[in-house]
Amino acid sequence: MKQERLKSNLMLLIAAAIWGLAFVAQRVGAKYLGAFSFNGIRFALGSISLIPLILYNQRVRRSEEERQSSGVTTLIAGGIAGGVLFLAASLQQIGLAETSAGKAAFITGLYIVLVPIFGVLLKHKIRMNIWVGAAVAVIGLYILSVTEDFSISRGDFFELIGAVLWAVHILLIDHFTQKVDALKLSVLQFATCSSLSLIVAGAFEKITVDALTQAMIPILYGGFFSVGIAYTLQVVGQRYAKPSHAAIVLSMETVFASIGGLLILNENLGVRGYVGCVLMLIGMLLSQLQFTKREQIQA
Repeated sequence: MKQERLKSNLMLLIAAAIWGLAFVAQRVGAKYLGAFSFNGIRFALGSISLIPLILYNQRVRRSEEERQSSGVTTLIAGGIAGGVLFLAASLQQIGLAETSAGKAAFITGLYIVLVPIFGVLLKHKIRMNIWVGAAVAVIGLYILSVTEDFSISRGDFFELIGAVLWAVHILLIDHFTQKVDALKLSVLQFATCSSLSLIVAGAFEKITVDALTQAMIPILYGGFFSVGIAYTLQVVGQRYAKPSHAAIVLSMETVFASIGGLLILNENLGVRGYVGCVLMLIGMLLSQLQFTKREQIQA
């Protein structure tokens, strides 16, 4: 079990790195395409990119359990997860147009606190180290991201609702990965999110060939890496990771976004920023510790 958890942690950390570095790609893409258009196309690419892997997986693994989970249950799970993913991704992108990146990153990152809180409501057992790790990670996220007076604007409100939905999405993935095939769940949720995004984009946004050409690299990265690879790593990784801990590891995307900004955009974090990165890393590591022998037995 420890080996499975280690693999899950690595998958989640890689997903966080991809999402963090995708921050640059999304900023560039936003210059040429609307939020719904960009999300619709990249999630479509992410969905298509997984089809060959699913076909291969069906050939090498044909257990009865997989056959049973490939029907209506998988379709419903993908639709629900995809609907929540659509709402969360849309609100995040819309909110970014009306608030600073620092505020958006901090407010969105609140899902690492919301996940264990929601987990309590769902009667999940949350160890003390998860609470301590979440608290330290939130402090680090605040120091890293917030560089101005905190206030609630309309954009901040969108990000706050988005944070709630990201927390719900993590809990949904934790629930569904125990019942359906992870790859099929990924494809269906991406397809659902893409379809809903493109419907809204067709009604309210304009997509041109020139805009698609200008945003091609961000779209390809956002589709194949940020969606196809990272979200699938999240789904597979959460098989052996508690949702509250998964939220902490995934919140490391903010750290990787800052690193990407330094390496690609030449944005220096300064002392405050690096202190925030260190605290987030400490929070992630604390979530792995066992504070008491009793908790160690329960884990």
